[in-house]
Amino acid sequence: MPTAPKVLDWYFDFISPYAYFALLKLDRALPAGVELRLRPLLFAGLLNHHGHKGPAEIPAKRIWTYQSCTWSAAQAGIPFRFPAAHPFNPIPYLRLCLAAGATPAATRTIFDALWTTGADPADPAQVETLAARLGVPLAALEAPAVKQQLRDNGEAAIAAGVFGVPTLVIDGQLFWGVDGLDFAMACLADPALLDSAEMRRLATLPAAANRLRAASA
Repeated sequence: MPTAPKVLDWYFDFISPYAYFALLKLDRALPAGVELRLRPLLFAGLLNHHGHKGPAEIPAKRIWTYQSCTWSAAQAGIPFRFPAAHPFNPIPYLRLCLAAGATPAATRTIFDALWTTGADPADPAQVETLAARLGVPLAALEAPAVKQQLRDNGEAAIAAGVFGVPTLVIDGQLFWGVDGLDFAMACLADPALLDSAEMRRLATLPAAANRLRAASA
């Protein structure tokens, strides 16, 4: 009998330009016999859970992120343009993706619309146009099952320890961001990479200082 493909969870939010870059890289990097289970989630929910600020919530980091992403895309020859406003509310796009089955084609279509055109994500016409292209009735975005799936993805991500987007999960190991994909592909090719004495030591490395305690001292 043929071997079942290995299925990896990939958590993402359309609000992240890094998720767009990572999807393009995954399209080229995944080895044969490996499939992605695309799991859109609300990045803001992760930030709230972990008590983090998003990159766009720190003014200097916001500008650097936007400029760095634009430069990196140009260097790589990737079609890319920041939307008319950022951050934006990604919920309609996350629900649209789920209503379309969270397929690779639907996910790529939405990413391309948001990250290559410079359009305004807050414009209802953007959602309407995408829904029509994907053959999804707008009413489906309000379906209880779609809303629940979005919540379930967020809860599953938190349970897995996911702290940012995009994140690829391989056998319980988290690989965060675009840069983490090279590490992920290496571990797929050789799972023993994570079993070395040094990797095991790092998993239990103690912290020698606490920022919150130090600030209150």
